[in-house]
Amino acid sequence: MDESTRIDKWLWSVRVYKTRGEAAAACRGGKVKLNGEAVKAAKTLKTGDEISFRTGPITKTLRVIAFPKSRVGAKLVAQFYADLTPPEEYEKLKAANEFEQPFFYTGKGRPTKRNRRDIDKFRE
Repeated sequence: MDESTRIDKWLWSVRVYKTRGEAAAACRGGKVKLNGEAVKAAKTLKTGDEISFRTGPITKTLRVIAFPKSRVGAKLVAQFYADLTPPEEYEKLKAANEFEQPFFYTGKGRPTKRNRRDIDKFRE
């Protein structure tokens, strides 16, 4: 395994982002921070670095443990980072999912029976 790698490549290889381009765009947009500072996609990571990034309503924090040679399977991802995200962030995510407004494709016309029940439950 390598001793260091680019931050966008690492984020892609541990499945934080679907594509390396998305990881690079997140870095360009200032959404990824390395040890508290916004970084560019080419920034080199070392073991022990802390990465924080925003996903939906929460900010996740990860500590780099190792560097995979290429993209790894979802079951193997835990070998390469330690999740330092505080439990309050996951509570925010849970609360956001509970109160999420029901969504149905507006091009279909009337809501289905299931969608109508979801809408009624939300309004109560």
